[in-house]
Amino acid sequence: MHQDDPVPPAPRGGPPPPYDAPAEPVATGRDTGARTAAFGWIDTAREQRRRAGLVRTLRPRPVESPLLDLASNDYLGLARHPEVTRGAAQAAHRWGAGATGSRLVSGSTELHARLEAELADFCGFEAALVLSSGYAANLAAVTALGGHGGLIVSDAGNHASLIDGCRLAKARTVVAPHADPDAVRKSLDGHDGPALAVTDAVFSVDGDAAPLRSLADACRAHGAALLVDDAHGLGVLGDGGRGTPHAAGLAGDADVVATATLSKSLGSQGGVVLGPARVIEHLVNTARTFIFDTGLAPAAAGGARTALRLLRREPERASRAREVADELYERLTAGGLTVARPDAAVVSVRAPSPEQAVRWAADCRDAGLLVGCFRPPSVPDGISRLRLTARADLTARQTREAVRTILRTAPGA
Repeated sequence: MHQDDPVPPAPRGGPPPPYDAPAEPVATGRDTGARTAAFGWIDTAREQRRRAGLVRTLRPRPVESPLLDLASNDYLGLARHPEVTRGAAQAAHRWGAGATGSRLVSGSTELHARLEAELADFCGFEAALVLSSGYAANLAAVTALGGHGGLIVSDAGNHASLIDGCRLAKARTVVAPHADPDAVRKSLDGHDGPALAVTDAVFSVDGDAAPLRSLADACRAHGAALLVDDAHGLGVLGDGGRGTPHAAGLAGDADVVATATLSKSLGSQGGVVLGPARVIEHLVNTARTFIFDTGLAPAAAGGARTALRLLRREPERASRAREVADELYERLTAGGLTVARPDAAVVSVRAPSPEQAVRWAADCRDAGLLVGCFRPPSVPDGISRLRLTARADLTARQTREAVRTILRTAPGA
């Protein structure tokens, strides 16, 4: 579950949790009381969040920050790379500041088509479709492939965007225990219609990778398809960062679809669905977050395309991100902390409680280190964590400095 999800997740496939009851009966008429009572329930919800220690705030970052950043998803350090920013600027100058419309009206440019062809080629799939965000890509893929009479088997640790896609899909959804191919196989038993297993490739909470080969085998035994969200794998795993499906030998298979974001390793903005050409054509005609959304801005497409070319030229960035993650894990574990072993670039450090996790992250920030903080209800197991993201452009000195700060500020240190 994403760290910014503001409400507890509903049971997968079930209705969303109800809103809090209004703070007072809603009056009728045109008096001031009637107007203020309409959103009275928001005050109740706000107070509940405050008492639970779950208030979230926006912190606009300056152009230049003195903080060492281990919180962003800029895994390859490309968001500010001069070639990437220049590629974004040139695309905006040539194609305009915005896409001007939906992809099916005026929002598709030659730049979008080139980006899609290059992403498909790099990741090893037949075709690709670019959308305005990774979130939109997941909603598009899950809802378009989970139709009436179908079955979706969703991993219990999936990201909020996949969960929301399951909620919106017309297929029936079953939640399988985390990273359990046998449970997926059992969930598919007895279903004779279209079926789709949905999983993160690398889970955003603990940074563990899904057993994709075993999941594919379970799906194929039942004629089901496999949908993989590779948001945290593209640019980090696979040969030269080609992604988790490529590393598992599944890229380009007729029964495998992948989604990814352009806002993490590629340092830009947007999302992509990769798969067989007939699946992509189906999404163009049926996926509502594609059909009714404005196309990706040219600057984002140009930046992502430049970043992809840079990754082709410098494939060692992928292995470097993994090396930094491994070093963080080894040093923090040696310092006595409980750390999940990373399979990609996400490093998860357990905290004793939600309150201590928040305090720990704040103390790190005061000491010059920016880290992520995951706490209920954003974590499916209820365990609070600091979430660190390794970056290929971190120096050995910066990595050691980050470890020292985390150990020094740890609860009970």
